[in-house]
Order: sequence, then C-alpha cells, then structure tokens
Amino acid sequence: MSEIWPTELRVSKDRHTLNITFNDGRSFPLAAEMMRVLSPSAEVQGHAPGQKVTVPGKRNVGIRAITPTGNYAVRIGFDDGHDSGIFTWTYLRELGEQGEELFAAYERELAEKGLSRDPPQRSR
Repeated sequence: MSEIWPTELRVSKDRHTLNITFNDGRSFPLAAEMMRVLSPSAEVQGHAPGQKVTVPGKRNVGIRAITPTGNYAVRIGFDDGHDSGIFTWTYLRELGEQGEELFAAYERELAEKGLSRDPPQRSR
C-alpha cells in the first residue's frame, strides 16, 4: 500500500477543481481539465506504448462524481461522460507535484497537432 494517502478530497463549488490534502500535510488544487486530459484510463493512455491520445477541447470540463476504488484510488467521472480513469493516490500526488510540467507538455502536444483546449464551436 502507498505510504501517502489523502486526508481530504474536496470538489470546488464550480466543479472545476479537486482540492486534495495528503497525510503529510501537502495539499494541491487539481484542475478538472488537467485530470481529464491526463487521465490514467486506457482511452487516454492507450493499451500499449505509443498509443497515448492527445485529448482536445476540454477547457471547461467539470467533475461530475468521485467514487472510491478500494483503499488506493478514486474513479473520477467528468461531465463530458468520461469516467473510466482510476486515479491512484500516487498518481494524484504526481499530478499535484508535476502537474504544471505535465500540462505544459500537453499544451505543446496540442500546438504540434493543431488542436485546441477549447471545445469545437457548434454550428447553428
């Protein structure tokens, strides 16, 4: 079992941030968009090396639900319907500590592929 675990998980009123505090006192605000586009799910990470997907258009995604998964993780459901990512305590801590760098790399991937964080405009 991991030596780190959360003592508090709190979703912001606007549903766009998960605030997490760990047993060592460190706390992090984790943006829903970052968690969605860096989800540990096979849908995002792929089933094999080299299959990782760059997910565009999630700037305004929100957290719909958080469901405990054993004593080691939570499943986060997002309001775009994605709910297959199981976020371990270790991965949530990694997102807290390295999230800025990971998200910057994601933004570079978007730019390289001509994609945007903004959802596509719907035609009327």
